[in-house]
Amino acid sequence: MVGPQVAFEKIPRLDTTNSSVAIDLIGIAKNNNERSAAVAFMSYNTMENLLKPDFFKTSNNTVKTMMSTVISATLPKTTNTNLTKPVNFTFKHIREFVPSGSLSCVYWNISEWIVDGCSVLKTNSSYTVCSCIHLSTFALIMQTSHPAESDSQLDLLNLVCVIMGLVFFSLALLTFHLCQWSSGVNNVARINICISLLLAHLLFLLTQRFLSLIRPQQVLCAVISGLLHFLFLSGFVWMFIESVMLFICVKNLSQISSKKREVLSSGFLCVIGYAVALVVVCVSVGLVPEGYGSEHCWIKIEKGFIWSFLGPVCVILVSNTILFVKIIITLSSKLTNLNAEVSQMKQTKIIVFKTLAQFVVLGCSWILGFFTKGSKVLEILFLILNSQQGTFIFLIYCVLNDEVRQQYKKFFRCLFCVKQH
Repeated sequence: MVGPQVAFEKIPRLDTTNSSVAIDLIGIAKNNNERSAAVAFMSYNTMENLLKPDFFKTSNNTVKTMMSTVISATLPKTTNTNLTKPVNFTFKHIREFVPSGSLSCVYWNISEWIVDGCSVLKTNSSYTVCSCIHLSTFALIMQTSHPAESDSQLDLLNLVCVIMGLVFFSLALLTFHLCQWSSGVNNVARINICISLLLAHLLFLLTQRFLSLIRPQQVLCAVISGLLHFLFLSGFVWMFIESVMLFICVKNLSQISSKKREVLSSGFLCVIGYAVALVVVCVSVGLVPEGYGSEHCWIKIEKGFIWSFLGPVCVILVSNTILFVKIIITLSSKLTNLNAEVSQMKQTKIIVFKTLAQFVVLGCSWILGFFTKGSKVLEILFLILNSQQGTFIFLIYCVLNDEVRQQYKKFFRCLFCVKQH
């Protein structure tokens, strides 16, 4: 409120959590005989659920999204309520901003949202300033074109491929857990790669199946995208750990046969494998908390935030490439002057080949993500390669492993004997 005894040097600004208003209250007071005026500014946290954007009638058939909380501004205890200057409302966006969308500053008129007397003054990805020549109940609505109808065949292929990958991830985990491996073989990294990617693909599948229910829940959508960020990133960290362990083994190849112990303890590896991914996610949340929860409940691409995932992935891929080059060089030199068992050398060469193949399929397939835009063939290839990571791990480490095949044969023989009896 302002009166004869109050003097402001500039237009007062009233703020709420997600909006603010700048109104020339001094000018309004001067136009009143009492030389006084008052403004009331209110913000309604969930009113957009009642005064929905569907009440905004337009000639074109577009998707309408409420981009702000609903606010009201009035001039109580003020005789002459004529505005001397337009009122500016600043809205913080409560939904993801789509650059191609059209923003409208609207006010509530009996039973619908209309734009008369209001216009967009300026906007960016986080805020929009609306200018209005009258007071009422206001909101910010964005219009976007209807999304292109999804390719049902591609969706079906995605569903089948992801489910198949989940089945083979589960079979690989079961094999790693139940089968007896030769001494010196450390499956900690592979087990945790499977766990991370299994949970990531399962969460992604469930999210996409129920996206229409999850997407309106902003907090839930952001939490899911953060979990996906953590799980996929931890899979890459474990892939790097496996490369480091393999490099250490190759460097000490002549000592492997005499030292039947793990290169590093499993507990220490688990701390590194998950702590690194957790730190990256926590730092990302701290720096850009609004970076999670895109239209597909994944990381947003605005302001380059997608590099919170792609950056560490690129670093790991480059590091793994360097490690594999060093491994191959070291292994080649060992071939000429190694006094170790031939079987040990053969086993190590097989492990190097399998880990290198795993690196190519699990890591490099993500590079396709940079080039899939606009290419149906690359999109399908990216989908298949990433969804079949579990299938590849099961084939390379279980089906193509002599020890595992022998144990599978024993298991099926016993199962067949039990059925006969």
